[in-house]
Amino acid sequence: MSPRKPSATPALGTYPVTRMRRNRYDAWTRALVRENTLTAHDFIWPVFVQEGRGKRTPVDAMPEVFRQTVDTLVDTIGEAAELGIPAVALFPVIPPEKKDGEGTEAMRGENLVCEAIRTVKAQVPEIGVVVDVALDPFTDHGHDGVIRDGYVANDETVEILCRQALVQAQAGCDVIAPSDMMDGRVAAIRRTLDANGFDHVRILSYAAKYASAFYGPFREALGSANSLGAADKKTYQMDPANTDEALREVALDLEEGADMVMVKPGMPYLDVVRRVKDAFGVPTFAYQVSGEYAMLKGAILNGWLDGDRVILEALMAFKRAGADGVLSYFAVDAAKRLKSG
Repeated sequence: MSPRKPSATPALGTYPVTRMRRNRYDAWTRALVRENTLTAHDFIWPVFVQEGRGKRTPVDAMPEVFRQTVDTLVDTIGEAAELGIPAVALFPVIPPEKKDGEGTEAMRGENLVCEAIRTVKAQVPEIGVVVDVALDPFTDHGHDGVIRDGYVANDETVEILCRQALVQAQAGCDVIAPSDMMDGRVAAIRRTLDANGFDHVRILSYAAKYASAFYGPFREALGSANSLGAADKKTYQMDPANTDEALREVALDLEEGADMVMVKPGMPYLDVVRRVKDAFGVPTFAYQVSGEYAMLKGAILNGWLDGDRVILEALMAFKRAGADGVLSYFAVDAAKRLKSG
């Protein structure tokens, strides 16, 4: 897909004929000329699901975020739906004894994430279910793919990802979200889904996913931090210094059949969000990742920031940068704040 050229800057007036403060004079005028709006419909809520029943385990590095069993998760997802949040993203916490070097558990149709998909769609059918395709929750080494000779093997990993995506589609998920950053995986997954009668299942590609230091609390929540150890993902996730490369990644994923694209992390990469939206004009999402949540939430709990204002201000920044929606652990909190006015 060819990039679009951004629109030209409009002509500017001069003072005192033009007084920019006029349109800030009162609340109704500010509302009338507001360029961006934020609603509950802009959110996808990431949630962590664990094995067992009746458990809510706090994530230490993410205050007020929990790993939940399927039965308790359904109730909280029902609340999210009532608030108008259109979709949730499920992330499984896989026990160490079910992990191996090949991510075998990811391909099993009765695994934890497939159980969660089936239960959520049966009990809260109106909410969309987004599911990651990547092997890091399922591997004992913490990487997103299989390792051969010390390197994450691209094509072998893609074959496994296709099988993972298929069992998730069979379980009833609405959106497959490949987050692995393997080359060619979107096209392969699209072919697999279509060949098995799942042409309606959408692909939200983590098209520009950076090798970021902001993922630490998430890896703690999944239990993959210890598996990964001192290793990193720089051979497949993007260099934080690059933005032209992000446009190439997005273009490739769109050519391969992605219905929507994502930039991850979020706030430190809003320039990338803007470039992607300007260049391609497709549904573009950003992920306010665990490290961003932890920083804001920690400052709020310490009284250093006003939570009533800063959460919505931070989320509005994504919309202003061009994002059509935001994956945020603040989704339910923000939706309640918006509802209360």
